[in-house]
Amino acid sequence: MEKKRSSFSGSLGFVLSAAGSAVGLGNLWRFPYLAAKNGGGLFLLVYLVLALTFGFTLLISEVAIGRNTKKSPLRAYSFLNPKWKWVGIFEVLVPFLILPYYCAIGGWVMKYCAVYLAGQYEAPVAEGYFGNYITQVAQPILFMGIFVFFTSFVIYRGINKGIERLSKVLMPVLVLIVIVLAVFSVTLRYDDGSGLRTGVQGLMIYLIPDVSGLTLKGFMRVLLDAMGQLFYSISVAMGIMISYGSYLGDDNDMISGVSQIEFFDTAVAFLAGIMTILPIYVFMGREGMGASGPSLLFVSMPKVFDAMGGAGAILGALFFVMVFLAALTSSISLMEAVVSSIMEKFGCSRKKATVIEGIIAFLIGLTVCLGYNLLYFEVPLPNGAVGQVLDIMDYLSNNILMPVAAIGTCIFIGWVVKPEMVINEATKNGEKFRNRTMYIIMVRFVAPVLLSILLFQSLGVF
Repeated sequence: MEKKRSSFSGSLGFVLSAAGSAVGLGNLWRFPYLAAKNGGGLFLLVYLVLALTFGFTLLISEVAIGRNTKKSPLRAYSFLNPKWKWVGIFEVLVPFLILPYYCAIGGWVMKYCAVYLAGQYEAPVAEGYFGNYITQVAQPILFMGIFVFFTSFVIYRGINKGIERLSKVLMPVLVLIVIVLAVFSVTLRYDDGSGLRTGVQGLMIYLIPDVSGLTLKGFMRVLLDAMGQLFYSISVAMGIMISYGSYLGDDNDMISGVSQIEFFDTAVAFLAGIMTILPIYVFMGREGMGASGPSLLFVSMPKVFDAMGGAGAILGALFFVMVFLAALTSSISLMEAVVSSIMEKFGCSRKKATVIEGIIAFLIGLTVCLGYNLLYFEVPLPNGAVGQVLDIMDYLSNNILMPVAAIGTCIFIGWVVKPEMVINEATKNGEKFRNRTMYIIMVRFVAPVLLSILLFQSLGVF
């Protein structure tokens, strides 16, 4: 067991590591779809307001719990109040469940990286290519295993030599690639015989709020979609921000750090919308803008790159390298939340805890991969979807455990240890907590209500 708790060398390491966690696959395959579905600029505006209020409240609460206790998510809540140990258990169960299937998806991304880097950009366009790949037995397991190894290797090396050092390299590279792809997307032009479509036209669809025929029910749908996307994007209720907060030095500006994490996450999500919605609009028209999830990344985008000709080979390779970086930084954060908890619970070294969790993640990930072939089955889920192994794990972690843990955190901070704990932690070096009143109202009343609505929606109540 580590005698002295590791810590980031400075606020930059904390911000880039935490932002790497927040910038994940959700930014790339769900945010663009929801923006296109919910009136473009209207969704962006609602999302931004929620980020500055709802998102800030959840983020700073978890970072403060971590820095105040200097404990893993498993022990942080019980350290402050033993009766609230259950929230910490939930916060560790979430990344424990998510990591294996995230690594399986990371393996899919690696496969596409390999294909594009080998110059075979026409292969993924073939009808049924993605479905044929994930229903294979050997290859998905191999790539998933490699992805688990990469993730484990970084965690094995520790906070400074592993997570922080890698984040300082990967995050700037990721952001640079996103900017290059977004700028290029604006310059696109294509005429398929039905008329010229341009990237600028797509940008207008993306940015200008469409309120035509908007009703109260329609606005509530936009609000719920934006809130759900933000909640799942900023890595709260997953133990990650508590873990990273526990490694943040007491002399660092916590408020500034949280604001920078939100900026990174929102900016990348916004640019992800530009680099996916615009090309899809230009080459596939409005009817092509309804794709989301894996089908957006692994089916729609390859078709777009193929339509670009020779340039598509280079841009496709860049795109999937960027997606790989986003997936890797997020999986590293997920594993760290579990490993730090194993270390504290069982008093073992980081290296031993990493090997244990790496093996467990691989074995569960194996089940996820086999869920598309040898172990395939379908079950209806309460939210109306039909799923198999990966979908069930995703539903349990994202739709049940995360909202419950977040509601628990809000009640814990709002009414048990009181908001002053977070405010005092955030201002211990003389910083100003300008949104004090807003924070107290959000954590005590607004956030629990919004999260409860999200939970009931996931349960199929409405």
